[in-house]
Amino acid sequence: MTLLFVGLYFAVLLALCSYGVHRAHLVYLLWRYRDRTQPKALVALASGDEADSCLPHVTIQLPLYNEATVVDRLLGAAGTMDYPRSRLELQILDDSSDETRVIAQRKVQELRDMGIDAVYVRRPNRQGYKAGALDYGLATAKGELVAVFDADFVPQPGFLRAVVGHFADPKIGMVQTRWGHMNRDHSLLTGVQALMLDGHHLVENRARFASDCFFNFSGTGGIWRRAAIDSAGGWQHDTLTEDLDLSYRAQLAGWKFVYRGDVVTPSELPEDMSALRAQQYRWAKGTVQTARKLLPVIMKADIGERRRLEAMFHLTPHFAYPLMMLLSVLLLPALWVMPATDFRTMLVIDLPLCIGATGSLITFYAAAERAQGRGVWGAVKRMPALIALGAGLSPHLTKAVFEGMRAMAGEFVRTPKRGENRGRYRQRAQLPLVETMLAAVSIVSVVVAFQTSHWFAIPFAGLFAWGYGYVASRVFVEQLQARRDSLVPAAPTQPEARWT
Repeated sequence: MTLLFVGLYFAVLLALCSYGVHRAHLVYLLWRYRDRTQPKALVALASGDEADSCLPHVTIQLPLYNEATVVDRLLGAAGTMDYPRSRLELQILDDSSDETRVIAQRKVQELRDMGIDAVYVRRPNRQGYKAGALDYGLATAKGELVAVFDADFVPQPGFLRAVVGHFADPKIGMVQTRWGHMNRDHSLLTGVQALMLDGHHLVENRARFASDCFFNFSGTGGIWRRAAIDSAGGWQHDTLTEDLDLSYRAQLAGWKFVYRGDVVTPSELPEDMSALRAQQYRWAKGTVQTARKLLPVIMKADIGERRRLEAMFHLTPHFAYPLMMLLSVLLLPALWVMPATDFRTMLVIDLPLCIGATGSLITFYAAAERAQGRGVWGAVKRMPALIALGAGLSPHLTKAVFEGMRAMAGEFVRTPKRGENRGRYRQRAQLPLVETMLAAVSIVSVVVAFQTSHWFAIPFAGLFAWGYGYVASRVFVEQLQARRDSLVPAAPTQPEARWT
C-alpha cells in the first residue's frame, strides 16, 4: 500500500512537472527568438485621402448577448476607430433577450447619424452561440478583413491602422493583439487573473509566434482575413472554443499568423468568483473538445515534430487541473507513510514538490512582468495567490475537462460584466461542496506535515488549503447574495445600469 501511494504520488508530480518544464521552455524560446517578437507591418498606413482610398475594406464584428452594462461603451469606442468611413463597417450581432436590444439599436442609430456604416443584425435563433453569430454576420459582411471585439473590450482608435498593414503579405491570415486589463488593481482576484493572462499573451503567444509555432486567435482583439476563415471551413460550433478551433484549422491550411504584443486593447476582468469559474469552465471544456477534434489531424499533418509537440502542450494544459487536485489528495497519505526522518527523504519527497510547483511558474510570470516593464517582484509576490487560485479552481475545471472528454459542444455560458457604471449582475452556480471538503483534507495535510517534519511540504499544503477555502467561501457568499437579490425586486434604474 505504501508503494502504491508513493508511486502514484510521484507519477502525478512527474506529469505536473512536465507542464512546468514546458513553461520554462517557452521562456527559453522567448529569449532565443527575442529579435522576432516585435513584428512590423509590411506596409505602414499613412493618413490622407489618396492613401485611404487604397485601404482594404474592414468589417468590425461586435457579438452581443445580454450586455446592457457595457454595450454603450463598446459601440461608442468602436465608433471612434481611426479608419476611413468609406472603408469601414460595424456589425452589431445581437442575440440578446434583455434591454440590450433597445440600447444597441439606439446606439446604432446614433452611429449612423454620424455617418458610420453601422448595421444592427439579429438572428432568428441563437444556434451556435457566438460562433453562430459570427458566421451569420459574415454572410452579409462587406469587409475583406474582419475584426472581432467582445462586449467587455474597448477598441482603441489606432487599432486598425496598427495591424491592417500586415495583410499586404498575402500569406497572413490573422493578426492577434494583446489584452489590457482596466480593473487589474480592483482586487487580489483581478490582479492574479491579469498576471495569468499576461503570461498567456506576453510569454506563450510571443514565444510561439517568434519560434514559428502555431498560436491562437484569442476570440477578441484580433483581425482576420476573410479568405482565411472561408478556406479553413468557417466558424464551427461543435466546440466551446470556436476561436482556438478555427485558429488551428487555418494554420493547418497554410495561413500565417502575427502576434502584436505592442498593440493593446483594454478589457474588463471578472470581479466575482462565480463569474470567473464560469469563464474558466467554458475555456477548459472547449479546449479539451478542440484537442479531441484536432489532435488526430495534427498528429498526421506535415508540420514537423517541433510544431506537433508544441501543439500537444498548447491543447492539453487543462489536464493539469485533475492532476493538481489528485496531488492535493495524495499529499496526505504520502506525508503519512513517508516521514521525513532524515535529510535524504526530504530531498526525495519535499524538494521536488517545491521546485516543480514554483520554479517554472516564477520564471514564466516574471518574464511576463518584465515584458511590460514591471519589476519581477510583482510576479513573485503574487505567486502564492496564483498557485492557491489554481488549486481552488481545480475541482470545477476537472469537471470541465471530463465534460469536454465526454461530449462536444454544449451551452455557451457568457461571462457577465459590470461595466463602467458598476452595474449589478448575477451568476448562479452550484455550491462548492467539493472545494470545502478538499480544504478540510488540505488542513489535515498541514498538520501531518508538521508532525512528520516535512517542512518543505507545509507551505504547499497550506496553499492548497487556502485556495480551496478561498474559492469555496467566495462562491458561498456570492450565491447567498444572489439568492437574496432574487427575492427582492430590483429598484427602477436606467437601462444602461441594469443587468438581470
